[in-house]
Amino acid sequence: MPIYIETPLIKEKVQSLQMGDQVLLSGTIYTARDAAHKRLVEQINNKQKLPISLENQIIYYMGPTPARPNQVIGSAGPTTSYRMDAYTPLLLQQGLTGMIGKGKRNQKVKEAMQKYKAVYFAAVGGAGALLSCKILQVETIAYADLGTEALRK
Repeated sequence: MPIYIETPLIKEKVQSLQMGDQVLLSGTIYTARDAAHKRLVEQINNKQKLPISLENQIIYYMGPTPARPNQVIGSAGPTTSYRMDAYTPLLLQQGLTGMIGKGKRNQKVKEAMQKYKAVYFAAVGGAGALLSCKILQVETIAYADLGTEALRK
């Protein structure tokens, strides 16, 4: 039986989860890929204000395809997560509590997830068209010049 979680993803919710739990998420989720992650980290390192607060937020590693007529987004399948591993510990330190993607994470990310009480949700690869049907609204928040890799809400 799936566990229903509404965002924001507070640490108490994270701590209540067990590995292997099936989770259905609802609410605001941000999307970003490696180029957007790189910019977020650069802004943190340069002591600049981020375009969003990462506190208790979830980032879905996804770069959508263009939307067809009458769609809010095109295919929304997960991106391989290890491409974000170099940036993830610093984002977790900033309060990020959830990540959605596919594939394994490196040891530094696993240790940072434990330290900062965060969770990695494994998405099903190849289900981008199905997942896009569950996305009700999309707004580009920052880095529009990155195209599909922009930071979206």
